Amino acid sequence: MLKYLSIVLFVLFGFSYNSNAQFGFSHEIGVIAGPVAFQSDYGERYDTRTNAGNTGMGIGIIHYINFSYKAECNCYAPETYFNDHFKLRSELSYNKTKLEHFGEWVSPKNITLRADQLRAMKGNTAVTNVGMQLEYFPLSIRDFTATIGSLGPFVSLGGQFSYYNTEAYSTMGTLGTAATTFPKYLTPTDDRDYGFSTEGGTVWSVVSSVGTRYKLTPLQDLMIDLRFQYYFSDWVDGLKPNPTLYKENKANDWLVWLNVGYIYYLQ
Repeated sequence: MLKYLSIVLFVLFGFSYNSNAQFGFSHEIGVIAGPVAFQSDYGERYDTRTNAGNTGMGIGIIHYINFSYKAECNCYAPETYFNDHFKLRSELSYNKTKLEHFGEWVSPKNITLRADQLRAMKGNTAVTNVGMQLEYFPLSIRDFTATIGSLGPFVSLGGQFSYYNTEAYSTMGTLGTAATTFPKYLTPTDDRDYGFSTEGGTVWSVVSSVGTRYKLTPLQDLMIDLRFQYYFSDWVDGLKPNPTLYKENKANDWLVWLNVGYIYYLQ
């Protein structure tokens, strides 16, 4: 699977640099990092303890095509609305999250076997993403670039291809028996024998974010960005109770990532 990710990454960055060769656009590179809140089948829906507890960290390398500036002549590109308000972002990122059940059903006051089974169930997921987003800057990119200390807010939309490696286990023993496993995770799903899995896989996702840049120097920006990423699979966390029987777990996995970044303009 990593071979396929490498191929996709090569194509994306090859496209980026081919754009430079064909059209002379300039480039930016950067790094991002920050906390990830993973929304999955672990825990109770809309529970603040679940949202706060099932968190991890993410890091990434990013690359931008800057349409407003031409590297070949060290000058601005012809002024169009697209050139002055859009950038194309390529990304390779990685996040990992530890997962467990939170909420009413694992409260210490519940002393049943089922509550014990949920409390003992743990998991983690590690996801490697590669993809592109088109970022829209409502304010002028040229004005932002020329003004130290200015802000450049943006919104973005794009897609990513991901490889996930997941684990589900219990501190009570091996999952898959009535003694260790909460009943709904013993029920077969449409594609697995159980409602849990330790198999990795690949998945597509849609990504949207809102954030802003801060002009630190003529060639350096700081960035803060809040991302929503929706995966087209419910197996990314390693759990998928049968959606026909358990309506509360019918949604696919998704995450929210708050990251900060540093961006450098290549000349």
